[in-house]
Amino acid sequence: MNRYSLVLAGAFAAALTLSATGAGAKSIPADIAAAVADSNRPDADKQRDANRKPAESLVFAGVKPGVQIAEFFPGGGYFTRIFSKAVGTTGHVYALVPERPADAPADMPDFAAKVKAIAADPNYPNVTVTVAAMSKLAPPAPVDLVWTSLNYHDLHNLAGVDVAAFNKLMFDALKPGGVYVVLDHAAAAGSGARDTKTLHRIDPETVKTEVLAAGFKLAGSSDLLHQAGDDHTLKVFDPAIRGKTDQFILKFRKPAK
Repeated sequence: MNRYSLVLAGAFAAALTLSATGAGAKSIPADIAAAVADSNRPDADKQRDANRKPAESLVFAGVKPGVQIAEFFPGGGYFTRIFSKAVGTTGHVYALVPERPADAPADMPDFAAKVKAIAADPNYPNVTVTVAAMSKLAPPAPVDLVWTSLNYHDLHNLAGVDVAAFNKLMFDALKPGGVYVVLDHAAAAGSGARDTKTLHRIDPETVKTEVLAAGFKLAGSSDLLHQAGDDHTLKVFDPAIRGKTDQFILKFRKPAK
């Protein structure tokens, strides 16, 4: 192979590193397949699997037995249960939930209630819940993976939240070499954070800029959840697009040194 061919081969390998289009093509490890097939998962969650592709997403993130995961704002626990089974008895899932603001309206949901119920379920003994102010919302010990899905954009919508400080908090929460995965609804290219409150979308390039500023390195990106039929103009809750939004997955790594 001549020097020119070697250069092309190297460039091709680098491109593969920064792409996750192959994540769905890889065989699914038995532990992840079993976690998704868990009979204790709610039927409503299982019905969403075809669109959310949890097995392939976990493969891309590098989830495996023994991994320590901090899941920011787990919502109803769709990924929490899967993470719990996938990391096994030697791993742990720390569900991080922002505390209820003092001035919250009376009808504001208890965001911690659903995931606390999961942590109390004997089927998921390796799940614990941390409820704290956003400025202190971190796992009790360094983790291998920080994961947030479909809610990074809301960092721009919460009063008093410093996005840069939050990303630095996640950086500090990771072990050297640890991974930070952001999965969210895609906004139109070049829109920045314009649509975070109105459409609940964010431009992935804005996420990259914000996260890299905290000291992370980009380790990969995925079009696994790309939806060509979504033109990024509708609110993600619109019945015409709900569950079928164009989504991106970005993987960042904390430098090992």
